[in-house]
Formats: sequence, C-alpha cells, structure tokens
Amino acid sequence: MNSVGAVLPAARARMGHGVVLAGLCAALLIIATLAMGCGAMPIRAEDVLGALLRWIGAHPAQGDDAIVLSLRLPRVLMAALAGAGLACSGAVMQGMFRNPLVEPGLIGVSAGSALGAISVIVLGGAASVGWLGSFGVTAAAFAGGLLTTALVYMLGRRRADIATLLLAGVAINAIAMAGIGVLTYMASERQLRDLSLWTLGSLGGTDWRRLLAAAPWIVLSLAWLPLHARALNALLLGEREAGLLGYRTRPLQRRLIALTALATGAAVASCGVIGFVGLLVPHAIRLAWGPDHRLLLPASALGGAILLIGADTVARTMVAPAELPIGILTALLGGPFFLWLLLRARDGGVRA
Repeated sequence: MNSVGAVLPAARARMGHGVVLAGLCAALLIIATLAMGCGAMPIRAEDVLGALLRWIGAHPAQGDDAIVLSLRLPRVLMAALAGAGLACSGAVMQGMFRNPLVEPGLIGVSAGSALGAISVIVLGGAASVGWLGSFGVTAAAFAGGLLTTALVYMLGRRRADIATLLLAGVAINAIAMAGIGVLTYMASERQLRDLSLWTLGSLGGTDWRRLLAAAPWIVLSLAWLPLHARALNALLLGEREAGLLGYRTRPLQRRLIALTALATGAAVASCGVIGFVGLLVPHAIRLAWGPDHRLLLPASALGGAILLIGADTVARTMVAPAELPIGILTALLGGPFFLWLLLRARDGGVRA
C-alpha cells in the first residue's frame, strides 16, 4: 500500500511535467511559424507551412519559399537554439551556485565568451574566414566562457553570497570589456562592422553556415544538461548533502561548468552578447512550476527559445527596414526584472 502511495504522486508529477512541456512545445511551434511570416515582406502562416513541407519533401520551391528557407528559417532556428542554450545555462548556474540571481551575462561569462570570439576575429587573420573561422570563433568563445565560469565558480565557493558573485561579475565584465576595447581599437573598418554583433547582440546575417557552426555544440549541451537534473536537485541541499546522497560533487560541477560554457560560448559566438535570457526565463519557470530541475531545465530551454524568437521578431520589425540590436530589447526586459529580484532578495523573498 505504501509503495502504491509513493508511485501515484510521482506519476502525477510526470504527467504534469508532460503537460507543461507539451504546452511550451506548441507555443514554440506557433511563434516560430509566425516569426517566419513577419518581415518587410509579410507571408501568411499557411504559405510558411507549405514552404517547410515542400522543403522537407524535397519538392520544387514556389513563390516566397526562398525568403522563408534561405533567410528566415535559419534565423529562427538560431534564435531558438541560442535562447534555449542561454536559458538552460542560466538555470544550471542558478542550481549549481544555489543562487537565483546568477546568469551568464551578469557574472561575466558572456563577456568572456565575446572577448574570445573577438580575439579570433581581430587577430586571427585568414583563420577567421570561412568554415574554419566559424569553428575557430566558436572554440575561442567557448574557451573564454569556460575560463570566466571557472573563475566565478572558484570565487563563489569561497564566499557564496549574492554580493560577492555580483561584484565578481562586475569586475570580470569590466576586464573583458577593456580587452574588447583594445581589440576594437586595433580592428579594421570591416572588422569594426562585424564587432557590433558581439557588443550589442544581433541575429542579422544569420545563414545556414553560421547555424551549422554553432548548432552541434548547443544541441550537445541541451541534450546532456537535463541528465544532471536529479544531481542539481541534490546540490540545492548543499554539496555535503549531495555527497551523502551518492553524488561526486567535484566531477559533477566540472561537467556542468564545461557544458554551460559550451552552450554560452556557442550562442555568443553566433549572436553576440544577449543578456538576461538566463535570468528571466528560469526564474519565471521556477515561479510558475517550482524548482524541480527535471522540469526546470527542459522548460527553460523551451521558454528561452520562445523568448528569443519573439524578441528577434520585434527587433527586425519595430524599426523596419533597419534592425534594432536584440541585446537592447532583452536588457530593457531584464533590467527592471533584475532590480525587482534584488529588492525581493533584500526582503528575503528570493530563495535558491
């Protein structure tokens, strides 16, 4: 009887998780379809779906298919992957640091990734061009993100309070931005145009080559991180308690650092510094459905994809034919939200 009583709540929880994830998947498909129809040349949703079906079935293109398949589809997929990677990384960092105010942009991980990417662009010469350059930029962004994540983690282990992490993030961002400033001063006019991508964040110019350079690394992280959901739930109790539950905390934390740096680095290398996605989405999911990482991680990935597709659609249509950098929009959303979280933390309303 006791075993039945224990199984039923678990089954109900899994069913509830499935309903939430199914709803988020449906919302993602709807907003992606609408996003591919928005732009300087509006395209009806049924024409977008028709173009996708003809592409999947390898049928000849018709009408506006080229606009959908060559311009808008890779951009929407990149927005979905980058948003998912940043949001899932934010959720993992919050669980690992046991601090809901941690986010790749706030603690300097995005700035470190951007510094690595810009270093290759400015100093790499011919190695920064073509397919090799795309993978080189991604690798350098990953290395920069990995170093900054490891540095913040070491600081967080010494003093795990909010003020230490935020001040460390301010210092790392300042150092990274100083390095970016030096490289910007050294850059040529052509390189300066490219550097605006990494300083303000943008999906403009996204094509299949850029998507294919970043997608494997983000997909790898998104596939691997949810496998650590139970371990992250244990880490919420503290490292000692997680160890008593049978988890090897040090190897676990090293894997999580590498995977979050990989996802963040690939996203920054492709889209530039886009802040607050990793703060907004996981916290909203946590407020709505609780802190269980078995739901939080996949739901954050889907929510991040929805948020960034929507933000990019607004960015490229609000001031058409020009484009608003997407990092500006996410900062306008995330800045007030972050201030609200700080006020709640001061009043004791935020819990890890």
